[in-house]
Amino acid sequence: MCGSRKEAARAGPRFPPPAPTTTPNPSWALADGSAPEVIGHLQENYYNLCMEKSQKINSFILHILQEVDEEIEKGSEGITLNIAGNSRLMPEEKVTGLDVRYNFVSDVGAYYAARLLQKQHNLVYLNLMFNDIGPEGGELIAKALHKNTTLKYLRMTGNKIENKGGMFFAAMLQINSSLEKLDLGDCDLGMQSVIALATVLTQNQTIKGINLNRPILYGEQEESTVHLGHMLKENHCLVELHMCKHNIKNCGIKQLCDALYLNRSLRYLDVSCNKITRDGMVCLADVLKSNTTLEVLDLSFNRIENAGAKYLSETLASHNRSLRALSVVSNNIEGEGLVALSESMKTNPTFSNVYIWGNKFDEATCVAYSDLIQMDRLKPDNTDVEPFMVDGHVYLAEVSNGLKKHYYWRPTYEEACTNSPNAGFTLVPVGEHL
Repeated sequence: MCGSRKEAARAGPRFPPPAPTTTPNPSWALADGSAPEVIGHLQENYYNLCMEKSQKINSFILHILQEVDEEIEKGSEGITLNIAGNSRLMPEEKVTGLDVRYNFVSDVGAYYAARLLQKQHNLVYLNLMFNDIGPEGGELIAKALHKNTTLKYLRMTGNKIENKGGMFFAAMLQINSSLEKLDLGDCDLGMQSVIALATVLTQNQTIKGINLNRPILYGEQEESTVHLGHMLKENHCLVELHMCKHNIKNCGIKQLCDALYLNRSLRYLDVSCNKITRDGMVCLADVLKSNTTLEVLDLSFNRIENAGAKYLSETLASHNRSLRALSVVSNNIEGEGLVALSESMKTNPTFSNVYIWGNKFDEATCVAYSDLIQMDRLKPDNTDVEPFMVDGHVYLAEVSNGLKKHYYWRPTYEEACTNSPNAGFTLVPVGEHL
C-alpha cells in the first residue's frame, strides 16, 4: 500500500487545484502555499468541501484523513479520528468545531468525547445528535464540562440520556460558566431532570439558548411549565427556549404568559406540538400587548383555530411592535382567521414572517396572501406558501421555508446555505449553529 501511495504521489494529484489567481495564498492552499495532494475518499471529500466553502485546508486534518483512508482500504470497519490539539503535528489553526451527528458513537465513544473536552482547549462547537449515547455517556460528557471553559454550543439531541443523564447536565450547569447553548431535545428527560434544569437556570447567567423538547412526562399537572415559568421570571439572560411536546394545555401556556409579563430577555419561544387552544391565545395575546422582547413565536401543531388567530391578529395590528415571526402551521385555522392575520401585516411594519401551511385555505385566504406577496409586504422567503393561478383562481402551494426546517437534517445542495428554511435561528441568532 505504501508503494501505491508513493506512485500516486509521483503521478500527481487526481484532483488538480483551481486555476491560479492573483491571490498569493488562496484559501484552498496549505499553510506553505502549495496545493494539497488528494488521494483517498475522505481526503477528497474534505478537499472538495474546503474548496466549496472557500476555507483554508488544514494540513493536519488532511494527514489524519489520509491515515483513515489507508485503514479503510485495509478493511477496517470502524473509524477513529485523532485530532488532539496538543499533537506536535497540529498547525496553528486548531479544530474549533466537531459535527459527528447520526453515527454510532455510543457510550464508548462518549468516553473519548469527554476526554476531548478535557484536553482540547479550542473546541467551541460539538454536535453529537442521534449517536446512541445513553445515561452513562451523558454522565461522562456532563462531568467533562465541569472544568471545560471553551465549549459554547453542545447538541445532544436524540441521545437517550434519560432522567439520570439529565440530572448530571443540571449539576454541570451549576459549575460551567462558558456553555451558551445546550440542546437536550428528544433525550427522554424525566420530570425530575426538567425541574432540576429549570431550577439551575434561575441562577445560571451564561446559557442563552436551551432545548428541552419531548421529555417523558407522566400525569396531567403540567409541572414542567410551572417550573420553567418560574425560571423565566428569575432568569434575565435566556434568549431562546424550546418546549416542543411538553403536553402544554391552556393552563400551562397561562403559566408561561404570567412569566413573560416580567421577563425581558426571551426573544424566541417554541411551544409547538402541544395542546394549546383558542383559550390559551387570550392569555398570549394579552401578554404580547406589553411584552417588547419576544421576536419569534412558534405555535405550530396546536389547535388555536379561527378565534385564537383573531386574538393574535388584533394584538399584532394595534399593540405589539416587537414580534417579527409567527408560525401557526397546522392549527385548524380557516379562512376567517388566516385573513385576519394577513390584515395585521398591513398595519404592523415589524411583523415580517408568517407560516400558515397545514390550515384550511379558502379563496379569500389565497387572494389575501397573494396580494401581500405581490405588493412586497410579505417577502417570498418569509412565508411557507407561494401563490399560483389556475383557470383564473388563485391557490397557494407549499414552499420549504420555516422557522427551523433543518433542525433534524440539512440538505447537501445550495438550499442549506440560505436562511429562509431556518428563519427563527436567523432572526434570533444564538451562536452560528442551529
